[in-house]
This record gives sequence, structure tokens and C-alpha cells, in this order.
Amino acid sequence: MTESDFNEADTAELVGEFRTVTQNLRREVGRIVVGQDQVVEHLLITLLVGGHCLVTGMPGTAKTLLVRTLADALGLKFDRIQFTPDLMPTDITGTDIIEDDANGKRSWRFIPGPIFTNVLLADEINRTPPKTQAALLEAMQEYSATVRGSRHDIERPFFVLATQNPLELEGTYPLPEAQLDRFLFNVLLDYLPLEDELTVVRRFTSEHLPEPVKPCTNAQQILAFQQLTRQVPVSQQVGRYAVELVRATRPEDPAATSAIKQYGKFGASVRAALFITMAAKARALMAGRYHVTTDDIDALASPVLRHRMMLNYFAEADGVSVDEVLRDLVDQRAAA
Repeated sequence: MTESDFNEADTAELVGEFRTVTQNLRREVGRIVVGQDQVVEHLLITLLVGGHCLVTGMPGTAKTLLVRTLADALGLKFDRIQFTPDLMPTDITGTDIIEDDANGKRSWRFIPGPIFTNVLLADEINRTPPKTQAALLEAMQEYSATVRGSRHDIERPFFVLATQNPLELEGTYPLPEAQLDRFLFNVLLDYLPLEDELTVVRRFTSEHLPEPVKPCTNAQQILAFQQLTRQVPVSQQVGRYAVELVRATRPEDPAATSAIKQYGKFGASVRAALFITMAAKARALMAGRYHVTTDDIDALASPVLRHRMMLNYFAEADGVSVDEVLRDLVDQRAAA
């Protein structure tokens, strides 16, 4: 489907469908997953721009339940990989086996791994060494996997949601910068507020458990929504704002804040500007708008940039976090 395939009436109809479907998805997922509305919004944005998402949170914060519920509501195929220290790359991509046919002739047959799905949960990705983590990289970037020199395409839509535990926990391996940069968002999943936690306990310990979620869409409609998202116009002013925001994360940039110059080691690449612009388009559509504003850019700055910036040892010594530095940057640019 190309841009010319949409006329004005089709676009208006699709925008209406887009908002209705995303509202239904949020409602269905919210029946099962309590108190994570913003996280659900970020996951939907990631899917609608064809990206991948990294979720950082402590064990027991419903990361697995969240992505499984979302996959069911999307009506897509779902698979899960539990990353462990002994996981091999072929456990992810699949492998070739030798089999005999009816005549006794031997031949190779490819057995697809769990990566050949629509929604893939890479659970606790930082529990496995970098060599195995890297097996995801080709699939995330190229929508394919190479096994024994043969390339196998992955059907779209393809959405990787990787969860990781905080690096302070034992037995974790930091993700390589090249792989971190492939994730559109790094979403923080925190413990719930008291009232939400009470709701979870009441809801899942009662006699009547919540009804299973109902599919609100399908793969074909999601692909159409992804194409629609790419068509949302971005004014020169908003586009410049997004690029300048990303450039200001680099300590050597003249627009960098004093905090970034003091605490920043390196900033975000041009990929961050691409991702934040695309994500802002999806956010605008979810709000019923066919144009992007600087508020969309500001709202998505932290999840897009927090895993693309690295702070120096002065920040560690002073107890300064990436999110604090980013909030200061966004506040200063909004006030300018």
C-alpha cells in the first residue's frame, strides 16, 4: 500500500478507525492489566510505527501478563523466549535438521524458532550473554533470520517486546549499545500505587476472574494503520524542534544544557530523531489529530532517549539519573 492508495476520504475514515481501535485496545487490556495506562499507550505506539520496545522493571510487575494480553487483544500470533545464561542463538532463530523422506533420501529441513511470530516476548533479555542477545538484532532490523547461510523472512507485523531487570540485580548482562539503539522505547514499569495494587488483589482472588480479552483488530488492519501513521504530516517547525531536542542530548552541542555538559558522556544518534518523530505521529493519531505538535515530542522524549544517553561518573557520584537530565532538558526547551 502506497501513499497514493489513500485519498482524502479514505484517510479521514482510517483516522476514525485508528482512534476507535486504539481506544478499544486500551480498554480491553485495561480490564486485565491495572494501572499501566501510559505503558500500554507506549506499547501501542511502538507497534503502530513498526518498532520494538524494551521494558525495564522488577520481577513481578506484570511484564509478561501485559504483553500476552496485548497480543490477544491485537488478534496476533504470540510467542515467548525466556532468556537464560545457557540460551543458544538457534533456540531463538530455529535450526536445520536432517530428515529422511519416504524413499530414504536425506535432506535438510528448517524448523522455525519462536522468533517467527507477530508478537515476541523476549523475557529477561539481559539474563543471557551478548552473543545470544545479538541473535535478535538481525530480526529486529531486517525482519529476517539467517540460519546456515539461508535467509528466512519474518511475516509482518513483527513486534519485539523485550523485558529486562535492573542491572543492579545479580546475573544480568548489559545490552550492547547497538542493540539498545534498535528499540524505539525504553519503558519503565514500576510498582503500582496502593489503590491499584488493591484492585489487582481483589480482581484476581475473587470467585469470578476477568473474562478473556477479545481481539479488537487483525494483522491486515495494523499494517494499514502503520502506513497511515507514516503519512501524518509534520511541520518544519515541529520537525526542527525534534531534531534540535535530540542534538541537545550531546554534551558537545551548543544547545546542550548545563546538566548535560556536566554529566553527559554521549548523547543520542540521528536514529532517535527518526524514532521520536514517528512515535509522535502515532501519538497524534491516537488523540484524533492528523498533525504533530511539540507537546507530542516532549511527551515521548524520556522513553525514546533514556536508553540512548550515557552519563559519566560525575553523575553516578552525584546520584543524578538520565531521566532527571532529560526532564531538565525538556523543561528548558519548552520554556524557551
